[in-house]
Amino acid sequence: MGTAQERVFEPATGDGPAAADLGGTRAGEVRTAYEGMLQIRRLTNSGLADPEGAPAPWELHRPVRAVALALEAAGTAPSAVGPSGERTATGYRVCENGRPGFVRVDWVGPSGGGAAHAEAEALAGCTDVLRRLGWTALLYRGPRGRRFLEVEPPS
Repeated sequence: MGTAQERVFEPATGDGPAAADLGGTRAGEVRTAYEGMLQIRRLTNSGLADPEGAPAPWELHRPVRAVALALEAAGTAPSAVGPSGERTATGYRVCENGRPGFVRVDWVGPSGGGAAHAEAEALAGCTDVLRRLGWTALLYRGPRGRRFLEVEPPS
């Protein structure tokens, strides 16, 4: 008799499989996780005028997960990678940026897929989502002029 392994929800960071490969219940899982995040904010930020408008302590300790959840819940498309590591979808990619508590958001996609042409508008949308949720999102240009967001906790 084997034990059933419980699947743990992980928000899409853009470095995993395409959303279609994650199963038909994905939208409900995202909605439930996001509502849970907002409930935690209401409970832990109860002294603030807008308790949902500031990250909760757990988000500050797991910013990649929190930022990815916020973007996915807002309906922003994540990028995806195939089995051999090639990009298969255009969308956001959330990763650590080397400084504790700081996250980088890029707009990436398959080679020749036009991600670079869409990044300004797409990252502006990501900025709006994150700022509404209390994160500080700053737009930068990296090598070869590609734009990216540096997301940090509110000051």
